[in-house]
Amino acid sequence: MTRPDADFDAMVGARGAQRVEPESDERTGTRLDLWWGRLLALPGARRIWYWGGPIAVTLLAAVLRLVRLGDPRSLVFDETFYVKDAWTLLNLGYEASWPDNADKAFTAGNVDIFTKNGAYVAHPPLGKWMIALGLRVFGAENTIGWRISTALVGILAVFLLVIIARALFKSTLLATIAGGLFAIDGHAIVLSRTALLDNFVMIFTLLGFGAILLDRAKSAGRLSIWLARRADAGRGIDWGPALWWRPWLLAAGILFGAATAVKWSGLYFLAAFAVYSLVVDAFARRAAGIPFWISGTIFKQGPVTFLLTIPLAIATYLASWTGWFVTSQGYYRHWAEAPGNALTGFFAWVPHSVQSFLHYQSSVYDFNVNEHSAHPYSANPFSWLFLLRPTAFYYVGQATGQSGCGFSSCAQYVTSIANPILWWAATAALFFLVYRLARYREWRVGLILMGMVAGYLPWLLYSNRTIFQFYAIIFEPYMILGLVFVIGLIIGNRGDPSWRRTRGIGLVAVFLVSVVLLSAFFYPVWTGMQVPEAFARLHYWLPGWR
Repeated sequence: MTRPDADFDAMVGARGAQRVEPESDERTGTRLDLWWGRLLALPGARRIWYWGGPIAVTLLAAVLRLVRLGDPRSLVFDETFYVKDAWTLLNLGYEASWPDNADKAFTAGNVDIFTKNGAYVAHPPLGKWMIALGLRVFGAENTIGWRISTALVGILAVFLLVIIARALFKSTLLATIAGGLFAIDGHAIVLSRTALLDNFVMIFTLLGFGAILLDRAKSAGRLSIWLARRADAGRGIDWGPALWWRPWLLAAGILFGAATAVKWSGLYFLAAFAVYSLVVDAFARRAAGIPFWISGTIFKQGPVTFLLTIPLAIATYLASWTGWFVTSQGYYRHWAEAPGNALTGFFAWVPHSVQSFLHYQSSVYDFNVNEHSAHPYSANPFSWLFLLRPTAFYYVGQATGQSGCGFSSCAQYVTSIANPILWWAATAALFFLVYRLARYREWRVGLILMGMVAGYLPWLLYSNRTIFQFYAIIFEPYMILGLVFVIGLIIGNRGDPSWRRTRGIGLVAVFLVSVVLLSAFFYPVWTGMQVPEAFARLHYWLPGWR
């Protein structure tokens, strides 16, 4: 078990990749370090802290996401699509259409007015099936049932981020900070309290990220074993091995496939981390002294990595469409049977259901790429890191006495804006990490930035289409990991001079307290509480926040 304040890579500091030992006459550590050390020396204290910190921030996340989960008691933003799609999936096995202006009746509890005609949908079914689980338990008449699945996923994501952060940084303290920041951030809270699809993409990609992290360690161990056996046998190492037994890489393929089965943005994680695993394999081979480490990676390990990830990802994606295949009234289900649509010649043997499915996928791609309809909260992805145009999910104004309003005017407001201090600090940390990677080539920094590459950079290619700030939930965990990496550098370790350690702890403490206080200030407008209109306006810090 590691010390709760043990940092990564023997606590490399902001001064460089090599830790600078203090002068012999400098006092190291702080009184806080001494007190913490005595506390952890108590029987069972280390085990309590090892699990107590992660559990505490997870419970905090649960409270912030579950209390008043049913409010607002109306369909919020794109819930109008996904909740109703989920209900028809549960009842029919495919997404069906609804009468015009069905939201009011649905919200009032008249939930069975859907037709049996297939509805055109822009996203795969898996996320809607997950929403359907909540509807199955609580019923479609209950607004908690609409949102419970996304809420539970948001809570699980906090605990998962703690586990990943501890594996990365070897520090329960830093891991707990990471989970705590994710637990109290408004962007994560709002996406966990709204029945949209993006939280499901986030959890599957975060799980896949964790699988890649585990595969990185396990595959290095297997490479060492292979090299030792070759050496004992007196045989050369030429191109190195093709490592087939990589269960965590198999898991990553399934998880990234599941993310893609929620939204196609998960596909970028599959591609990015397949390439990442090959790059890691290549450098591991070079470090092991394998002569042909590049060609060995490309021609021996490359095909194996492809077979371990891509087929499982495709199978997972296709499995999510089972309802469409086994029923007969889904949208485009019989497209290939219409005269002139079916393939002829060499490919005429392809089943009509498969041809119809491929046509559907092509149509969905065209729709998503060419979606340019105007929307007041559309946000260019170049602005996401700077939080210029968050999405307002819900707003209802109330006069005095209306719905219990005790002020001249009130508002129920839900905005997906992140905690500004946290978000801007994380953005600054990312720019620092880019420098850090170029300067010191630390693998942890590279892995965190790869999460950003997969989750953020592809959106820059579609900056001219209609997209929203809240899509950023898919890469928020990696922003927080980057910020916590920098926090670890600032805190330092017990071997640092006392004055440096004290300043670092003090600076981080001030930052964390500021983030907590600001989250308390924004929490009412993250959760749709009724507040005075004047109080709601206090949250409009930038013109784009209105």
